[in-house]
Amino acid sequence: MKLTAGKLAGLKKVSNPRGVIAAAAMDQRGSLQKALAKEKGGEVGDAMMEEFKSLVTEVLTPHASAILLDPEWGLPASKRRAKNAGLLLAYEKTGYDKTGPGRLPDLLDNWSVRRLKEAGADCVKILLYYTPLDSKEINDKKHAWVERLGDECRANDIPFFLEFVGYEEGADEKGFDYAKKKPEIVIQSMREFSKERYGVDVLKVEVPVNMKFVEGAKVYAGQKAYSKKEAMDLFRKAASVASKPFIYLSAGVSNAEFTEALELAAEAGVKFNGVLCGRATWKDGIPVYAKQGAEAFRKWLQTEGVKNINNVNERLKAATSWHSIYEVEPALVGA
Repeated sequence: MKLTAGKLAGLKKVSNPRGVIAAAAMDQRGSLQKALAKEKGGEVGDAMMEEFKSLVTEVLTPHASAILLDPEWGLPASKRRAKNAGLLLAYEKTGYDKTGPGRLPDLLDNWSVRRLKEAGADCVKILLYYTPLDSKEINDKKHAWVERLGDECRANDIPFFLEFVGYEEGADEKGFDYAKKKPEIVIQSMREFSKERYGVDVLKVEVPVNMKFVEGAKVYAGQKAYSKKEAMDLFRKAASVASKPFIYLSAGVSNAEFTEALELAAEAGVKFNGVLCGRATWKDGIPVYAKQGAEAFRKWLQTEGVKNINNVNERLKAATSWHSIYEVEPALVGA
């Protein structure tokens, strides 16, 4: 597969020289506002949201190949990123439509791919709640939606990152029963959105198991959904269905749990192409910022935050470049 000039340039900007995506994520909106308000014991306005995102960006991007931000509160932060770091911008509204079934997504009202590009985006990211177990009617809507986005990114010659997060209506997605279903949901989603019709350039995917239910894992909670061997087989099976580069998201788990998942992927020999990791790096700093303010949070980021991102970066030594997937000659990468 070959990339157009604009898509190739955008992907290079968010990758390290090795062709691995070592990106930080700071596009959380509704969930971040709620978490800050809970710790602060009061309302959290625009200025706090912008300041939180700016501090994370400023301190962590020297250790990342890119940062994912939202255009609602993240644009001031985008100006404070390190020179080495590319910029991904989110295009979807936070959350999903709660008025009907299917967790249907929506786009930001006053934005388009063209406008995101004009605001400095090197790549565009979309989040979609998705399960192959939903009705054909619901998934048909979602497929058409992704096709439209793929066409819009093609028209503007900018890379399209699709993040899909699995779910089951009425289920506890952190629980044991869902953990048994999760591998198939992840695998089928990766297979579906690798299809050329969607125009996705990079798949942002969940790890296909819940590490708390992997027997023998350091974070094992005592109930077994998979043996270590079964978990490794599921990592390999998920990777085998993807024909596009894929990167892992941290899905709000702890730094220890996410880094252990990356270690398991490496041990399984999975050729993943990097990460887009948010809360596993900075979420433990939320109470620090809410209760002690910006300077205390900056100090926390400079110690704990940097330690967390370096823990992830260490595991990325096992990641594989996307260059070979898109037939990029190594000599041309720095060109």
